Amino acid sequence: MSAVFPLSRRLVAEALGTLLLVATVVGSGIMADKLTDDTALALLGNTLATGAMLVVLITILGPISGAHFNPVVSMVFALRRELSGSSLPAYIAAQIVGGIAGTVLAHGMFALPLLQASETVRTGGAQWLSEVTATFGLVFVILSGIRFRADAVAWLVGLYITAAYWFTASTSFANPAVAIARSLTHTFSGIRPIDLPGFVVAEVLGALLALMLAGWLLMDARNPQTLTETESAP
Repeated sequence: MSAVFPLSRRLVAEALGTLLLVATVVGSGIMADKLTDDTALALLGNTLATGAMLVVLITILGPISGAHFNPVVSMVFALRRELSGSSLPAYIAAQIVGGIAGTVLAHGMFALPLLQASETVRTGGAQWLSEVTATFGLVFVILSGIRFRADAVAWLVGLYITAAYWFTASTSFANPAVAIARSLTHTFSGIRPIDLPGFVVAEVLGALLALMLAGWLLMDARNPQTLTETESAP
């Protein structure tokens, strides 16, 4: 459906969506940290706000741009030839710019320095494995949801990220644009800039693994009338 909208409007939708997503992640983290010294309670507040905002943003902006808000999601759709290769760099740029603007907006709302270098350490094998897992799950949920319940994708993604905040050691960034934006905040949701490359590589790997498995498991290339004829009966 997004193909009917000019590229300029799709890019604004991607930038706006990523801006509001990051403003929610960073802003709710700041608010939670101000209201409680309980880290678990602060993470819960951060989680619920993020999951809820994803449902809203995908629902209202999905028909315009596809509601990727995530460079690896755009990469996957480009590899599936559902987003033109010429549009991919512009999508990624819009997402990164929007994410940084979201961090600036969150800081402005809480009267903090607009840009900061985070000092929160997020590195090591467990963190990278968490990001591979989180991004794999996100992309697989998106592709499966589109295949079987396109009307429910917004809720599926929001619920998945809500869960992934808690079952991954990294709290499920699963998004290079969001990771870049979060490296510019020394608040609850931050990540050191030096830790960014490991996260980005893990996220790309997770997305590619999901793309490969989904292509096989969901049998996307087959005629729906022959789906049951793939393997012989036992």
